[in-house]
Amino acid sequence: MIALALDIGQTRIGIAVSDRTGSVAMPIKVMPTAEVVNLSRPFRQLVEDHEPDVLVCGRPQTMAGEDGPQAHRVEQVARELAGRLGLPLEFADERLSSREAKRILREQGLSERQMRGKVDMIAASLFLQAWLDARNGKEERG
Repeated sequence: MIALALDIGQTRIGIAVSDRTGSVAMPIKVMPTAEVVNLSRPFRQLVEDHEPDVLVCGRPQTMAGEDGPQAHRVEQVARELAGRLGLPLEFADERLSSREAKRILREQGLSERQMRGKVDMIAASLFLQAWLDARNGKEERG
């Protein structure tokens, strides 16, 4: 089972994908939100190349576990994309994924400017990995 993950932002969307076994998440790229929402040729090609079985989108939540201010917009975009791609849709908790992505990139020596295009795809791979682990019964992974 291949999962395609989207970290949907207003400007950019981070994209990650799982391996065929559904056990490892890998960051792929960041694309402008408009290109993904409009199913541009580069995004359609990416989907065709990876042949996902499920779309996993991050759901912005507060630290209390409630839907955050962007949750409704993200959910609408995700549902529309899943419908147009003909894929089942799952949501994953994306709390702290961007913060963790920035920490990882800082450890690799990247500046804030160098991080800009990478944070979203790393965040997508982090919440996708957590979703995969939970699905595969590895919730204790920390």
